[in-house]
Order: sequence, then structure tokens, then C-alpha cells
Amino acid sequence: MSLYKSLGFIFLGLGMIGVFVPLLPTTPFLLVSAACFAKSSDKWHRWLLSNRIFGPIIKDWQERQCISFATKVIAISLVVLFGGGSLIFLLTGLKLRILAALLIATGLFFVCRLAVCQNK
Repeated sequence: MSLYKSLGFIFLGLGMIGVFVPLLPTTPFLLVSAACFAKSSDKWHRWLLSNRIFGPIIKDWQERQCISFATKVIAISLVVLFGGGSLIFLLTGLKLRILAALLIATGLFFVCRLAVCQNK
């Protein structure tokens, strides 16, 4: 198995975990996975692009380097809701809360910087 294909599966796995773990981002891992599969496996690249949830997001990114406004709003809302909820209700200890806050702020920074797709 090629290095890119192996990395594609690793990032795909991290992206899938990120669906359920609030502080782990999903979309960036899926975008990296798609890039790895584009270089190594047409079969897996097509599989990702045909996914009804993530396929359109990946296609917009690969073709136009942008995400839809709805995707951006959802991403920001979920980071604030679940990340903030984790910060307030689940995490104990100042160091852990500071680390989580930095991760949340980093995620929000990158999502806010992404270009919004204009109508096609």
C-alpha cells in the first residue's frame, strides 16, 4: 500500500472520529484524506466524493478552494456549542481548559478564514 493511500486512511479515520469528538475537527481531516486518495487511489477518492454529506464540501474545496456559507455557519456553531460545552461541563483542571480553549480558538480561526463559495 502506498504512503499516500495509508495516510488517506489515517486521516479518514481521524475525520470519522472527529464526527463524535467535539475537539477533533472533521472537515480538515477529510480534505487531507481526499488529497491523499487523489494521489493514490481513484476508487477511494471517488468514494469520498460520492458521499452525500462530505462529497459536496470536498468537491467545492478541490475545485474552488471554498466552502458554502451554510457549512461555515454549521462548523462555527458546532465548534462553539460542543467545544464550549466541553470546556464548561466536562473538563476539569486549568491546564486542560486552557489547552481546550486554544484548540477551539485555533479551529475557529481557521474556519473563519476559509473563503465562502459564491454562486456557481
